[in-house]
Amino acid sequence: MNTPQGTRITWLGHATVLIRTAKGTNILIDPFISHNPKYPQKFELPSRIDYVLLTHGHGDHISDAVPVARKHGSTVVAIYELADYIAGHGVSQTMGMNLGGTVALNDVTATMVEAKHSAAASDEKGTHYTGVAAGFVLAVPGGPVLYHAGDTSVFGDMQLIRELYQPRIVMLPIGGYYTMDPRQAALACRLLAPDTVLPIHFGTFPPLKGTPAELAALVAPGVKVVNWKPGDEVSV
Repeated sequence: MNTPQGTRITWLGHATVLIRTAKGTNILIDPFISHNPKYPQKFELPSRIDYVLLTHGHGDHISDAVPVARKHGSTVVAIYELADYIAGHGVSQTMGMNLGGTVALNDVTATMVEAKHSAAASDEKGTHYTGVAAGFVLAVPGGPVLYHAGDTSVFGDMQLIRELYQPRIVMLPIGGYYTMDPRQAALACRLLAPDTVLPIHFGTFPPLKGTPAELAALVAPGVKVVNWKPGDEVSV
């Protein structure tokens, strides 16, 4: 796992993940920073973030998308309606795509896949339709395929994600209450057949009770569940 020249994945609490490729592409997924009680306070984002990827419109996934994109010169990538919403809040560079679509993000190939979750965005003007929830499959040359599931329950078509893309490193929510819990995430692992699970969306708030240890006790032998803390980095 710890090869120094590979892609680096840093968990920043909740569902916020920073991915840095060996060729220097920086991707931030679901930035939830200023109001995230688990964000590692001493962590500094890179000065340049090439792309901000958003899985859906809930505040605990997009609340810092606009300030991050403005400060770090990022292109925001999201489902079409959410990208349009973000553009309307002052982000000049957006990429609106949809389920099943694939885009090139420098050396990363990103495919938007299904998730099962609600997805509206709320602001001072009310609640807005911002498309549907999604996940991202990320292929980096020379490394394993990554999958960030976003917020989701387990669903049978995760098997199609396995058949189409063969993700080896999967980032799965395990907290329960709003998303999968460890029992459901273990079934997701059977459908996806990954080598490694990087748990996300747990421990941020009291209802998110699932833990990596609970998931590790339920997955098949040979599937590694990383028991990481916000700020920890994994190289793949």
